[in-house]
Amino acid sequence: MPESIVIGAALAHRVGYGGHAWALLQYVLGFREIGFEVTVLDRLEPEMLGDVSPDAALAYLRGLLDEEDGVSYCVLDADGRSLDGLSREEALARTRAARFLLNVMGFVRDPELLAAAPRRVFLDIDPGFGQVWRELGLADVFDGHDAFVTVGRNVGRDGCGVPTCGLRWLTIPHPVVLDRHPVVADGRDFTSVGSWRGPYDRIEYRGRLLGLRAHEFRRFAGLPARVAASFRLALEIDPSDEEDMEMLRREGWQLVDPNEVASDPASYLRFVQGSRAEFTVAKGIYVELQSGWLGDRTACYLASGKPALVQNTGLESHYPLGEGLVSFSTLDEAVAGVEQILADYPAHARAARRLAETAFDARIVLPRLLEEPDR
Repeated sequence: MPESIVIGAALAHRVGYGGHAWALLQYVLGFREIGFEVTVLDRLEPEMLGDVSPDAALAYLRGLLDEEDGVSYCVLDADGRSLDGLSREEALARTRAARFLLNVMGFVRDPELLAAAPRRVFLDIDPGFGQVWRELGLADVFDGHDAFVTVGRNVGRDGCGVPTCGLRWLTIPHPVVLDRHPVVADGRDFTSVGSWRGPYDRIEYRGRLLGLRAHEFRRFAGLPARVAASFRLALEIDPSDEEDMEMLRREGWQLVDPNEVASDPASYLRFVQGSRAEFTVAKGIYVELQSGWLGDRTACYLASGKPALVQNTGLESHYPLGEGLVSFSTLDEAVAGVEQILADYPAHARAARRLAETAFDARIVLPRLLEEPDR
């Protein structure tokens, strides 16, 4: 019998977010790829669903996981009863037998399930928010866990402003399952997929107001007018930000609805693979605290043979920058980065895939959680 892993992840209620699904599927499919049976623990509560019906949410999850051999799931309601997939009793048995529970952002909160796990590993994919919340006494999402993993590669290092909260952090890059991301040549635009603001508010911490992506992106709004390249953003932006939308269009950004081009994993991947390169601006908190964050989206672009031009969050200690992966901190550096990629696009495309193979391959990244889950 193969060993098993249980992953606590929010998939069912995020209907229409293909990028979010891929961010979590990289771990689910990655652990399966290295020989584990995987059980996904999810939950559906009324306040999570918005305009999505419970039946639509469950159908979406089935579409993601039902055809994946070696992957099971259990979806619980607000009272801890099973809505779909495994029964609660089966989920508890899987959790007891697992190597550990990998709890993404502490999504699983059920006391009995947490207690059943022989080890509870917190996976932080949004570095800075949880740590600052805990330091400010606003929330403690880390409570009840034994080990702590983050994609903020600088957490615990000198020069990083993300508090460690007295915890020992293992830092990893986002993994990518290479077989699901074949190289697709060429493409048309520099693109990105993301939200203008996201689910969290700005945070004041130690005299600094830590911002969101919107506050960073405005600094680079003039980029399209300065380079011979086109830019297309699949941007989730609220109608109340109409002034920002008008500003972006005026500056030459093409805005498309992510619900139309990236609403599920397949369409998201088509959007990425139809791109010429990625252009991404980080959330302000990642930049201001120099967390060393590099997004799961970038791993998908690189694996697909797409160069990535990314805002620097303190990446130079972790990745070879300059070919395939190019960073910027100022508008002038972003201009230079576009020109650099276009000057020898084939070389950058080859370097992108090569970097995915050497630094982000799930078969390389995920075994680190097995070898040193508490370091």
